[in-house]
Amino acid sequence: MAATVAGLPAGLSSLDGETEGGGMVRFGIVGSGWRVRFFLRAAQALRGQLEVAGLAARRPQRAAGLVSAYGVPLYRSLTELIEAQRPDFVVTSVSWEANPPIVRQLVEQGLPVLSETPPAGTVEEMHALWTLQEQGARIQVAEQYWRQPHHAARLAFARSGRLGRVSQAQVSAAHGYHGISLMRRFLGIGAELATVSARRFNSPIVKGPGRQGPPSKEEVTDSNQLVAGFDFGDRLGVLDFSSDQYFAWIRGQRLLVRGERGEIIDDRAIYLQDFRTPIEVTFTRHSAGPDGNLEGNYLKGIQAGEQWWYRNPALPAELSDDEIAVADLLLRMAEYVGGGDDAYSLAEACQDRYLDILAAQAAESGQTVKAQHQPWSDALTTSEEM
Repeated sequence: MAATVAGLPAGLSSLDGETEGGGMVRFGIVGSGWRVRFFLRAAQALRGQLEVAGLAARRPQRAAGLVSAYGVPLYRSLTELIEAQRPDFVVTSVSWEANPPIVRQLVEQGLPVLSETPPAGTVEEMHALWTLQEQGARIQVAEQYWRQPHHAARLAFARSGRLGRVSQAQVSAAHGYHGISLMRRFLGIGAELATVSARRFNSPIVKGPGRQGPPSKEEVTDSNQLVAGFDFGDRLGVLDFSSDQYFAWIRGQRLLVRGERGEIIDDRAIYLQDFRTPIEVTFTRHSAGPDGNLEGNYLKGIQAGEQWWYRNPALPAELSDDEIAVADLLLRMAEYVGGGDDAYSLAEACQDRYLDILAAQAAESGQTVKAQHQPWSDALTTSEEM
């Protein structure tokens, strides 16, 4: 029997995990910003499995380009979208401030939600969302970084036992809650409490490309860096990210994962086959298309040693790594609304954002900050389940 959500009108879609009619899963999107295109491109690549039922945007003129490019119906409000299409779930891709009330509106309409990251900006807002979850709401979060192919392959390798028990993860690949999500998963951290220290550092950099494309002239700007340490007692996480890393041509990503039997450094790993025999492997991408290959132009998967650690779930779509991750997440969300496992739970996303907030507090104050037990702590994934 479906759980009851406070304020949920009787007779609307149940929360029992079944999609109406089965078959292809149809989802709606709220928003018209830059990230919406990622969901639209991923859905376009997964035709036959997923369909965008419609796009709700308060400013139709801003969404006009999306409608013409992807051929999706446009609605002036979330209510119009739901009444016209009754999607299986809805993606919220809106501002931090707008997200919590929209999530609540969807919950009150009995719809599963794939929420923007973070699901809320403050601890108090996250507490309110968690109350909805406890009342039966079905809220997942669009945290995709751990499903990017290179991260997914290295996570699978780290969990294979080849590194032994992992005790340290240094992540310089994504900002804030995204980077913390990666750090926690490499460490196998659930509800364990951390002591957090952090500092910010500004340095000059020649301005590179951004969301609008390459720079039009040479210009020196500030690179804003945050370095934060998360001491979990028996495990250490380090988040190091600069504001320009996502687009910059001269600032790359870095990853170090250390275990008692080996470590991963970026795209290579070394581990002990036995106490006298170190084995070194490189993570190699396999793609269709290069060197005259006529299969297409797409990532097949990633191999290290004799094993493939990642296979692209969106074959044969021509998608970037981040778009593949979004496609993977949408497929997981489709399974979730059909009664499957979490795509990325609200508890996990709230913990990511909570630690992100603590890192900002530590950087601002110059003092260490200690994490406290939160309402969602008992629902966090254990190390063995991650």
